[in-house]
Amino acid sequence: MSTKDLVPSPVGPVDVEQAEAALVERYPRLVRIAYLVLPPSLGRNRRVLTAHALVQRSLPRRRVAGPSVPEPRLAEDAVDPGYAYVRSEVLRQALVAGLPLRRLALPSRAQFPPLLPHVWGLRLFPRVGGADELALDQRLSRLSGPGRAAYVLRGLERQGDAEVLRVLAAAGVADPAAALAEADALDDAPELPGEGPGGALAQGGALPPGAALPPGGGGAGPEGGAAGEPGGPGRSGAGGAGGDRPGPDASGRPDLPDLPGHGGPGPRRSGAALLESDEFDPCALQARPTDLLRRRQHARAGIVAVAALLVCGALLGLPGDGWGRNGAAAPSYARNPAAEAALDPGALKRVDPAVWPASTRQDFSVWPARGALTGDRALLRRALAVWARPGASVRASATPGTPVGPPMGPPQLLFAGEVDGARVVILHDGLRAVRYAEPVGGTAGAALDFARTDGADAVGSAALVLSRAAGNVRYLTAPWVRETSVRDLLAPGEDARPLGRDAVGVTEPMTSPALAKGCTRWNTLQVRDGSGLRMLADLGELAPARLLWGPPAAPADATGPEARAAWARTACQLSAVRAHGVRSVNAWRFARQPLPEGAGSGTWLCTRAETWRGTGSRVLAQFLVPSPSVPAALAARSEGSPACGVRDPRVLAGVLWQAPGGGWYVLAAGSPDVTALETSGGVKGRSDGPLLAVKAAAGARADLAGTLPDGTRVRALR
Repeated sequence: MSTKDLVPSPVGPVDVEQAEAALVERYPRLVRIAYLVLPPSLGRNRRVLTAHALVQRSLPRRRVAGPSVPEPRLAEDAVDPGYAYVRSEVLRQALVAGLPLRRLALPSRAQFPPLLPHVWGLRLFPRVGGADELALDQRLSRLSGPGRAAYVLRGLERQGDAEVLRVLAAAGVADPAAALAEADALDDAPELPGEGPGGALAQGGALPPGAALPPGGGGAGPEGGAAGEPGGPGRSGAGGAGGDRPGPDASGRPDLPDLPGHGGPGPRRSGAALLESDEFDPCALQARPTDLLRRRQHARAGIVAVAALLVCGALLGLPGDGWGRNGAAAPSYARNPAAEAALDPGALKRVDPAVWPASTRQDFSVWPARGALTGDRALLRRALAVWARPGASVRASATPGTPVGPPMGPPQLLFAGEVDGARVVILHDGLRAVRYAEPVGGTAGAALDFARTDGADAVGSAALVLSRAAGNVRYLTAPWVRETSVRDLLAPGEDARPLGRDAVGVTEPMTSPALAKGCTRWNTLQVRDGSGLRMLADLGELAPARLLWGPPAAPADATGPEARAAWARTACQLSAVRAHGVRSVNAWRFARQPLPEGAGSGTWLCTRAETWRGTGSRVLAQFLVPSPSVPAALAARSEGSPACGVRDPRVLAGVLWQAPGGGWYVLAAGSPDVTALETSGGVKGRSDGPLLAVKAAAGARADLAGTLPDGTRVRALR
């Protein structure tokens, strides 16, 4: 008969209270069922605890609905619906608990050792039974989980075959008929060798089919039923006397046959009776201690682990090194008095405002501490901690060649205040200016900027970038700066616009060209100190670059009309030195050249960007046509070259130029100390003096060289 043809059992609705009452009332029987269905390979102690856990987890979470129209109840359905539901849940969990864990399958809760109930220091197991119980336990261990469930339902619960099939199907068994066949095979199994007198069961081969048993032994009769024991003194659990076939019990179900293999004189018990014995009662338990030596070793190991955790927690939570107090800083990496002093906000150097007027030097070392938050120790502590060890969430930047390590000692505080929605701290340690910024609402998104400022003079320390927001920039000016204004380099004829400052020297926001994509305006900061006007350009770094004009040996600030006119045509080339650690940029007109075909006079400029680190200077040679509205043309560029500098105040460059009439020429010019010029390659020509103009074809390429008064050859800038 297929399980699809079975009529479902008409179990009605089950309330949680009804299921709980059935579980409490028949708890020992449900635990016995779970214990018998669980695989013996778990061990008796875990098997006992798991059986109790499965039963205790079998209550429904809510009311379980039954069929809308109840069907006629069968004879085998004479069972409480609450008990039927709990029993089905116990069987389902016990069958799942017997499944092996697989690597790719999601494990079930029943497959793990139970959390509750849990026993410490004791091992629990049922009472030890006799040889019959041992024989039955060994035979049950050979069955699959569904086979054991079928045997228990039919033997312990006295279920008929149809109801056993229905209960197994409800418990999730894939093939209930095969499970019932396994139970039948256990009932009909022949006696194994060793199952002789005394009832002891040994594993071995089976008796030949149809072999006769000696008097007093139990076995299968010719009709396939349970044979009687004609000479026995009476059998229990069969309902009949010796020699009679077992009859039905009180519920109308046929009794199970006696378990074969029990030889010798004396009464023999059936499988159903054995299932009721104390051997399989997980509620009547014996207790024994666990491995005492191993438990002692585990206790020692646990004490050591707890002590290690306490020590680690105490070290991480020591005062002055807590992560919460330091905001976005990473964990500490060093502990020594110098490092601790450098991170102590109370040890910060603060210069009095009355120091700088009487000082013999004017640089960052005499800047007073300014800002409304100079007394905020928590903010200063976070700034110092992030400087020493910036965390992964900190946006850090540094000009090329600037070390980013912690200060060697307590740094000097220059500013601490709130600017453009951020708390800003500026520090100086004699080598670097460091800017720390964090949002007003917290420390997430903190920024840290480093700029090298060693050797700064009064002009080099005239201002520092305080804030950049929405394309604008604010500066913190030196205390000796008397006036600030904004001048657009691309508009040399316009007057400078005044730029206001507050009482501590913070300027109003001005448009910055540092992050601009185009070149339609190039604002610079013009400051006036005690000795004159200075021009400072924002190149995307903490310290602005000073703009100069003149020969390398004696440059001056680019504030005059001639300097502004030249810078108006070459200012857009400043984008080539952004974020390069530039200290100053000097533009030098090293030659004027009459142009062929009467096109006027061209101008040659050499622009040199000096860096704070002293190396990596960039040099640009540019050619200006007579029209003042045409930007400068880049003729050559070089990095690391001494050209146009104090050590090598000379330069040589050339371009391919098209005259207004359409002719092409190679134009070349050198600094005044060049006595001769010569081109070779695609265009050949020579001239005495620092200027050269040679007729050429469009797209021609030529090599350029010059000669100094002592005969030294000079190559073109490249």
